[in-house]
Amino acid sequence: QGDFVDIPWGSDVATKFVTNVGLITSNGPHGPNIMAAEWTFHLSYKQGLVAVAIGAGKAPAENIEPTKQFGVNLAATDQSVMTSISGGYSGRDTDKIAALKELGFSFDSAQKIKAPMVKDAALNIECKLVMTIPLGDHTLFVGEALTTSTSDKEPLAYHTGKYWKLTIPVEKPSTDERERIKTVVERHRRRTVS
Repeated sequence: QGDFVDIPWGSDVATKFVTNVGLITSNGPHGPNIMAAEWTFHLSYKQGLVAVAIGAGKAPAENIEPTKQFGVNLAATDQSVMTSISGGYSGRDTDKIAALKELGFSFDSAQKIKAPMVKDAALNIECKLVMTIPLGDHTLFVGEALTTSTSDKEPLAYHTGKYWKLTIPVEKPSTDERERIKTVVERHRRRTVS
């Protein structure tokens, strides 16, 4: 099996990662559902591909597998309550969409899939499932983007078990510093042998 270590949820190692908050929507055997997924990734520009890692046996996975479709909605900074509800309850025993609507949150009808889409999210992508990859205790669902839309809202970030708003950019190296770096790197370029 090889040597490996676990990286448990909430551990010092796991909380060093900075991620976005994907609100994954689906509609299948468990009805319309929403789930907060920290592991939501953009994988490819040309053939727009997005992936989300979902724990085995979770309601969203059981909605996505038979329908072959899901929505990716990146939570905006004013959607932390929606995110907490989406991640804090199971779609097996709670109609989270109905609860969120009662709390004043809105959903739009999707154009190409049958899942609800989060209104006023930073980003919405309707996806067709093209691949599933079992990885450890999660399954990676890879979706091809069918439609996309963005708002002017800033995406919510997640780090150290808290939600964050990114407000202070870290400056890239100056033009002079980039030239100095380029000179050093060029001195260490590997030469191919013919």
